[in-house]
Amino acid sequence: MLHEVAAGSLDANLDEVGYRSHCHRWHYRYFFGAMQGIDRSTREVIVAPLVEAGRELIGAHRIRFDYLAIAIGSVTNDFGTEGAAEHCLFLDDRVQADRFRSRLLNQCLRVSRALEENPAADACVRVVIIGAGATGIELAAELYNSAAALKHYGLEAFDASRLKVTIIEAGPRILPALPEKLADAAKAELEALGTRVLTGVRVTRVSEVAVHTHTGESIAADLRVWAAGVRGAPLLKDIGGLETTPSCQLVVRPTLQVTRDDRIFALGDCCSCLLPGATRPVPPRAQAAHQMATRVYDNLRRLMDDRALVNYVYRDYGSLVSLSRYSTVGSLMGNLIGGRMAIEGRLARYVYRSLYRLHLISIHGWLRGMALVLVGHVNRIVRPRLKLH
Repeated sequence: MLHEVAAGSLDANLDEVGYRSHCHRWHYRYFFGAMQGIDRSTREVIVAPLVEAGRELIGAHRIRFDYLAIAIGSVTNDFGTEGAAEHCLFLDDRVQADRFRSRLLNQCLRVSRALEENPAADACVRVVIIGAGATGIELAAELYNSAAALKHYGLEAFDASRLKVTIIEAGPRILPALPEKLADAAKAELEALGTRVLTGVRVTRVSEVAVHTHTGESIAADLRVWAAGVRGAPLLKDIGGLETTPSCQLVVRPTLQVTRDDRIFALGDCCSCLLPGATRPVPPRAQAAHQMATRVYDNLRRLMDDRALVNYVYRDYGSLVSLSRYSTVGSLMGNLIGGRMAIEGRLARYVYRSLYRLHLISIHGWLRGMALVLVGHVNRIVRPRLKLH
């Protein structure tokens, strides 16, 4: 949901998990720090120093383990494109989403002020999104939702017509995880909002003011967002002598143990899992990570009890993509019924919201989870629609 944080339509402070209180409730220990390395000979995780304003507050230290599960997620893959790292914004974490929101609001304020001084001015906010997967598509729709609401929050001269969004996709169509009919419906909805959607176009270079494509076109942009592909964090490259892929993902066996250490597991986007009979690794999706977590938990218990481990089996339950308040499209059930059931509109929106509510319940338990769902309903009424600061 980082795209909603980036567009300002979700206040992450209301939804983030406070691990220090959560660990007390669910009986685990929580340490704040960044993993720097793994010492397999002593079975220790090396935690990086905590530095504030250039001064070291806590030195590097070690935490011993009997078993280790690595679940640090992924980072955006810019494929080494010239200028992407320097001139593009990414949505890998909360900090980056907040940075995008701040820069977006500044650009909207610039345009609003220009229109107040000269109503005939041709001022607009130009956003280019590279990548037409779920993140890029959902962000584009959420931007229009936010732009339409800004006039109620002090930017009276600004409206959605002043937002110019371009989506660039190297593949032949948007949303490759969805059936083509649903992808076409999503594309039509975006184009109706004013989005320019380019498919089969590869980005060759990104500059401070534009995105350049292989066709020779230079697309002017005030904000450039890279949302095409994921890879493991550079930290994981050969960490602790473990096997990694060229994209810095830990190679795991079907049991989700890393290939070179029976006591270390990896799950989610940070691992590459090629299951027996499959031609491609398990896709980096939230449902895959959730299923992996259940299998790792079970296999850890089996390993401690000297029982045989069970292979992970990926079950595709389908995909849902939210186009903000405008529409939701998706396919459900996946391989459970030997095919896909396409849904869109209100039913898809209801399922999309229900999935998040189930997520809250799985994290906080039924009582607190349902309380948070009710609080969410109240907040939609009493709190501002946008987070502007």
